[in-house]
Amino acid sequence: MGQGKRILLGVTGGIAAYKSAELVRRLRERGAEVQVVMTAAAREFISPLVFQALSGRPVRADLWDRAAEAAMGHIELARWAECVLVAPATADFLARLASGRADDLLATLCLATTAPIAVAPAMNRYMWANAATVANIAQLRQRGVHVLGPAAGEQACGEVGEGRMLEPQDLADSLFQLHSAPGPLSGRRVLITAGPTRERIDPVRFISNRSSGKMGFAVAQAAREAGAEVVLVSGPVALATPAGVRRVDVESAAAMFTAVQREVEHADIFISTAAVADYRPAHPAEQKIKKHAERLQLEMERTVDVLANVAARAHRPFVVGFAAETEAVEQNARAKMLKKGLDMIAANEVGHTKGFDCEENHLIVLWPSARRDLGCGPKLELARALVRLIAESHAAWIEVRARGEAKS
Repeated sequence: MGQGKRILLGVTGGIAAYKSAELVRRLRERGAEVQVVMTAAAREFISPLVFQALSGRPVRADLWDRAAEAAMGHIELARWAECVLVAPATADFLARLASGRADDLLATLCLATTAPIAVAPAMNRYMWANAATVANIAQLRQRGVHVLGPAAGEQACGEVGEGRMLEPQDLADSLFQLHSAPGPLSGRRVLITAGPTRERIDPVRFISNRSSGKMGFAVAQAAREAGAEVVLVSGPVALATPAGVRRVDVESAAAMFTAVQREVEHADIFISTAAVADYRPAHPAEQKIKKHAERLQLEMERTVDVLANVAARAHRPFVVGFAAETEAVEQNARAKMLKKGLDMIAANEVGHTKGFDCEENHLIVLWPSARRDLGCGPKLELARALVRLIAESHAAWIEVRARGEAKS
């Protein structure tokens, strides 16, 4: 997005509307002209004077403004905008946008504009997870509307979960990335798993591993930088969500499997960096296990294999796995790739001082008939190199599949 980009910022009636004032400032710092359009509900949360002072332009709010509409002001605004961003986008507004309503100025502008539209959802976590909202978001994405967020965390209602509007800095970064030069994954949807899982022993104890999630989060950031729409399914980690990435938090292997099954239908590429537990306690205790006996035996059972399940789907995405090995790194990684039918695998050596909780890594990338050593380096740099390889390989994979379908 270059200097002088004309952004129409729609503000709807959610508590996150206060963040939109900061968003105006962030957008103007990048040289954008910002015209704010508020709904009636938004004006209950924040004064239009705030946005007028920050944007340097009078706020538009009324479809029935006689002075503006004498010259068909809503059409003029729709043509003026080079990009429309609705932040916050409430559940109500998303529903109206999905159904093509034109019952206020902002909804009418979204119908009348030919500019790209982006929305930043903000709502209670149960509203975000409701089937109606899920269907509306899917419909909007299908029409080409960019969905930025939401983030997960503490909400104004006191609950914790997915539904927070992205922070202004992240929204501004995401919007400018959307309209910068197309990246190698532009138009692609990438689903990534990251971090560890926790398998419950009793209400206060669990089995897990040392994964910090840093590599997976770096891959998510690199994929987003490459232009992809990214969904990150993460186990419990203490990491900030990369800008422009939609994050789904889970805890157990079973929960990660459920989240992946829900998201993979829309994915072009699946990258499994998560260190999913291979086994879980077969009979987790309902109450805390007391310290009585000298020894405690746990019966363990296999968890669902998330990666193998995705690779075995009839209509599956391009599938990339990760192999964290303590010995025979390449041999074990290649065996895993062949056994699970993966298109690519990234192998790294882990141990007491390698791989886990480090800022650097060493990746070796394998295909069924090729190999590339990316060497050692910061995880984000390695992630960017890996994503470039994935983009190239995915393009070739699509071409091979297209030729096969043409022959049949």
